Amino acid sequence: MPLHTPLLDAIATPEDLRRLDARDLPGLAAELRAELIDAVSTTGGHLGAGLGVVELTLALHYVFDTPRDKLIWDVGHQAYPHKILTGRRDRIRTLRQAGGLSGFTRRAESEYDPFGAAHSSTSISAGLGMAAARDLAGGDEAVVAVIGDGAMSAGMAYEAMNNAGALRSRLVVVLNDNDMSIAPPVGAMSAYLARIVSGGAYRSLRGAAREIARRLPSPLYEKAKRSERYAREWFAGGGLFEELGFYYVGPIDGHELDHLLPVLRNVRDVRDGPVLVHVVTRKGKGYPPAEAAADKYHGVVPFDVDTGKQAKAKSNAPAYTRVFAEALAKEAEADDRIVAVTAAMPNGTGLDLFGARFPKRTFDVGIAEQHAVTFAAGMATRGFKPFCAIYSTFLQRAFDQVVHDVAIQGLPVRFAIDRAGLVGADGATHAGSFDVAYLRCLPGMVVMAAADEAELVHMVATAAAHDSGPIAFRYPRGEGVGVEMPERGEVLEIGKGRVLREGSRVAILSFGTRLAEALKAADELAARGLSTTVADARFAKPLDRDLVLGLARTHEILLTVEEGCAGGFGSAVAELLVEEGVMQAPGAAKFAMMTLPDRFQDHDKPERMYAAAGLDAKGIVAKALAAIASQDAEAPRAESA
Repeated sequence: MPLHTPLLDAIATPEDLRRLDARDLPGLAAELRAELIDAVSTTGGHLGAGLGVVELTLALHYVFDTPRDKLIWDVGHQAYPHKILTGRRDRIRTLRQAGGLSGFTRRAESEYDPFGAAHSSTSISAGLGMAAARDLAGGDEAVVAVIGDGAMSAGMAYEAMNNAGALRSRLVVVLNDNDMSIAPPVGAMSAYLARIVSGGAYRSLRGAAREIARRLPSPLYEKAKRSERYAREWFAGGGLFEELGFYYVGPIDGHELDHLLPVLRNVRDVRDGPVLVHVVTRKGKGYPPAEAAADKYHGVVPFDVDTGKQAKAKSNAPAYTRVFAEALAKEAEADDRIVAVTAAMPNGTGLDLFGARFPKRTFDVGIAEQHAVTFAAGMATRGFKPFCAIYSTFLQRAFDQVVHDVAIQGLPVRFAIDRAGLVGADGATHAGSFDVAYLRCLPGMVVMAAADEAELVHMVATAAAHDSGPIAFRYPRGEGVGVEMPERGEVLEIGKGRVLREGSRVAILSFGTRLAEALKAADELAARGLSTTVADARFAKPLDRDLVLGLARTHEILLTVEEGCAGGFGSAVAELLVEEGVMQAPGAAKFAMMTLPDRFQDHDKPERMYAAAGLDAKGIVAKALAAIASQDAEAPRAESA
């Protein structure tokens, strides 16, 4: 239930907010922060970033006429206060739950979310597109993009800013600087200067001075222009943004509403090109446990509000991410050419653990997946063994670099693909659905999937030993299945799978961690009198041709099971069966492949998502029984023909 908060209780939409006296906003900020903490303590999610933008969120909705004016939040991690203020407070405790609110902005969820975002660095491009469309349509609404300093490490943000500077469209970019410390000290003087330089009087005076300067002889004009620019940079900084064509304002304290409101009012009325407002905030602001945490409580599971202590899931199995990091460290102990590359996700990929052991061999390149891949390729040309650890959903952003800079040149870059398959509360934007399909089509690429945590250790060793071209191995989020762990990985034979259970009628060929569900399904099928083989393919490319063809020729039913989209492993098996003419041969197995459905699945617990996709033991059994029934129905027709 929402907290009882006198000011916040009166806010159903930003229109209600704009009726308040500005003197009430600090009190409203305190209530909004308390509501956010209480809600996320129940649901889990991204807390620190939202706490840091409470005052900024209030100021933006107070000054701008949302939803008519367009407010775009980059990534969406920081958009929870925005959701509370825009008619979704009554559902905020459904955040990231089945059927509830998304953890990110989402167009289908609210008219106040003009652009969906869960990957970073898209807001300026989207905002500029909206601004250009507004200009073509003859509109006059404002467009505001809020982007964090981390997201500004991505090249896409600068591509958009370069284009915005050239188009001269009316656009406001708010740079939320909560980590990089790119700002000089923030205080009364910088706030005063920000109000002055963002105001119409200063801009008019600046324009008049420029017009006068243009009438001067060319050498004097250039000197005058440089002098004005250098003077502004000396007081306020922002030279890079000015060079890209933005009018820079800041830095200002993002927690001082007396500073924010006048500046935002000023830039709202700017009509002659893009403006960048540099706001300095503090992640986790207002909640001591978050302020004290190293990651400022970036992402949390449900926690106790009074102590900040987060609930811990009980498991006897290690997390796949940690298994990867520890296995990589063991390989690195034996081979000083092994290096690790991450794109701003050292904690998420486990490379913080590797980096603690090998700091000089660990490279965090920022939110720049394209650069990460080509950087790794460059290291590979010099005889090093780069492991590029990137979530499946983020590797999509670097596909051209995987093709052009790695695969075509045959460089031995090792891709450790974390968060493969469904990821639960983060939903469709973070699901690792497509990597097998988009990697297996590349000549020379080796594609593996770990069936359990022990197999992941072997695949790390296999990748470390593979020097003849690019290789990728995928593994999911969460804990393993509790198998016995090897001390160190064994190098697998490339393109060879394994049979775990021998049967005669049904064959289940699994690729990835659905293997545990395949084994459960085999038990149930056996209980029904259906002898079942279970095999672990290990490789989607190259396929174990002998294993696939042998299963197809000796069983009535062949099912492939994978945690990915159509076009991946099952499609590769189907292509082989067609190529070899097996599917047309008398007595050949009836083939069916089980993949993720051809739709984007909403957030839920992973086990429920897999059940909905039919990729649990129950779904596998149902698929096998349907295939048998279909085969039995076809048999009389074949005999009569």
